[in-house]
Amino acid sequence: MSEDVTSEALLEFLNATEAGIAAAKRTISEAKGVKEVPAVPEQTFTILKFDSQKGEKLGDFEVAYKASNLPEKFSHAYGILRATNATIKERYHGPSYEYSYWLYGEDKIYRQKLKRA
Repeated sequence: MSEDVTSEALLEFLNATEAGIAAAKRTISEAKGVKEVPAVPEQTFTILKFDSQKGEKLGDFEVAYKASNLPEKFSHAYGILRATNATIKERYHGPSYEYSYWLYGEDKIYRQKLKRA
Protein backbone atom coordinates (compact mmCIF):
# COMPACT_ATOMS: atom_id res chain seq x y z
CA MET A 1 0.00 0.00 0.00
CA SER A 2 1.48 3.37 -0.91
CA GLU A 3 1.96 6.14 1.63
CA ASP A 4 -0.59 8.36 -0.17
CA VAL A 5 -3.30 5.70 0.04
CA THR A 6 -2.52 5.09 3.72
CA SER A 7 -2.63 8.83 4.49
CA GLU A 8 -5.89 9.23 2.58
CA ALA A 9 -7.47 6.30 4.43
CA LEU A 10 -6.37 7.72 7.79
CA LEU A 11 -7.76 11.15 6.88
CA GLU A 12 -11.09 9.61 5.86
CA PHE A 13 -11.22 7.70 9.16
CA LEU A 14 -10.41 10.81 11.23
CA ASN A 15 -12.99 12.91 9.36
CA ALA A 16 -15.64 10.24 9.90
CA THR A 17 -14.70 10.01 13.58
CA GLU A 18 -14.95 13.78 14.05
CA ALA A 19 -18.28 13.90 12.23
CA GLY A 20 -19.56 11.00 14.34
CA ILE A 21 -18.56 12.77 17.55
CA ALA A 22 -20.33 15.94 16.40
CA ALA A 23 -23.47 13.93 15.62
CA ALA A 24 -23.32 12.16 19.00
CA LYS A 25 -22.96 15.50 20.84
CA ARG A 26 -25.95 16.86 18.93
CA THR A 27 -28.10 13.80 19.71
CA ILE A 28 -27.18 13.82 23.41
CA SER A 29 -27.76 17.57 23.69
CA GLU A 30 -31.15 17.32 22.00
CA ALA A 31 -32.14 14.42 24.28
CA LYS A 32 -31.24 16.52 27.33
CA GLY A 33 -33.21 19.47 26.00
CA VAL A 34 -30.22 21.63 25.18
CA LYS A 35 -31.09 23.78 22.20
CA GLU A 36 -27.66 25.06 21.20
CA VAL A 37 -25.06 22.47 20.21
CA PRO A 38 -21.43 23.53 19.84
CA ALA A 39 -20.54 23.67 16.15
CA VAL A 40 -17.18 23.28 14.47
CA PRO A 41 -15.51 26.59 13.54
CA GLU A 42 -17.09 28.07 10.42
CA GLN A 43 -13.63 28.22 8.87
CA THR A 44 -14.08 24.49 8.21
CA PHE A 45 -16.51 25.57 5.49
CA THR A 46 -15.32 29.06 4.51
CA ILE A 47 -11.97 27.71 3.26
CA LEU A 48 -13.87 25.98 0.45
CA LYS A 49 -14.35 27.59 -2.97
CA PHE A 50 -18.05 28.36 -3.49
CA ASP A 51 -19.75 29.40 -6.74
CA SER A 52 -22.68 31.83 -6.60
CA GLN A 53 -26.09 30.59 -7.74
CA LYS A 54 -29.60 32.00 -7.85
CA GLY A 55 -32.78 30.00 -7.61
CA GLU A 56 -36.43 30.86 -8.00
CA LYS A 57 -37.37 29.53 -4.54
CA LEU A 58 -34.08 29.94 -2.64
CA GLY A 59 -32.86 33.23 -4.02
CA ASP A 60 -29.10 33.71 -3.67
CA PHE A 61 -27.04 30.76 -2.46
CA GLU A 62 -23.66 29.17 -3.16
CA VAL A 63 -22.36 25.71 -4.03
CA ALA A 64 -18.96 24.13 -3.35
CA TYR A 65 -18.13 21.29 -5.73
CA LYS A 66 -15.80 18.49 -4.68
CA ALA A 67 -13.85 18.75 -7.96
CA SER A 68 -13.14 22.47 -7.35
CA ASN A 69 -11.72 22.03 -3.84
CA LEU A 70 -8.85 20.32 -2.06
CA PRO A 71 -10.03 16.74 -1.39
CA GLU A 72 -9.11 16.67 2.31
CA LYS A 73 -10.79 20.03 3.04
CA PHE A 74 -13.94 19.11 1.12
CA SER A 75 -14.15 15.63 2.67
CA HIS A 76 -13.83 17.05 6.17
CA ALA A 77 -16.65 19.58 5.69
CA TYR A 78 -18.82 17.09 3.79
CA GLY A 79 -18.37 14.49 6.54
CA ILE A 80 -19.54 16.90 9.24
CA LEU A 81 -22.65 17.83 7.27
CA ARG A 82 -23.42 14.19 6.46
CA ALA A 83 -23.01 13.08 10.09
CA THR A 84 -25.27 15.85 11.34
CA ASN A 85 -27.87 15.15 8.63
CA ALA A 86 -27.70 18.70 7.32
CA THR A 87 -30.50 19.19 4.80
CA ILE A 88 -32.15 22.24 3.30
CA LYS A 89 -34.82 21.99 6.03
CA GLU A 90 -32.34 21.23 8.85
CA ARG A 91 -29.32 23.35 7.99
CA TYR A 92 -26.05 23.25 9.89
CA HIS A 93 -24.75 26.43 11.52
CA GLY A 94 -23.35 27.74 14.76
CA PRO A 95 -24.36 30.78 16.79
CA SER A 96 -21.76 33.08 15.21
CA TYR A 97 -21.91 31.63 11.68
CA GLU A 98 -22.44 33.94 8.72
CA TYR A 99 -23.91 31.11 6.60
CA SER A 100 -25.99 27.97 6.99
CA TYR A 101 -24.79 24.79 5.24
CA TRP A 102 -26.49 21.69 3.88
CA LEU A 103 -26.10 18.76 1.51
CA TYR A 104 -28.16 17.84 -1.51
CA GLY A 105 -26.96 15.32 -4.05
CA GLU A 106 -23.44 13.95 -4.25
CA ASP A 107 -20.18 15.87 -4.00
CA LYS A 108 -21.78 19.29 -3.39
CA ILE A 109 -22.07 21.50 -0.31
CA TYR A 110 -24.59 24.32 -0.31
CA ARG A 111 -24.61 27.49 1.76
CA GLN A 112 -26.80 30.54 2.15
CA LYS A 113 -26.28 33.73 4.12
CA LEU A 114 -28.15 33.63 7.44
CA LYS A 115 -30.85 36.23 7.99
CA ARG A 116 -30.26 37.87 11.35
CA ALA A 117 -33.16 39.36 13.29
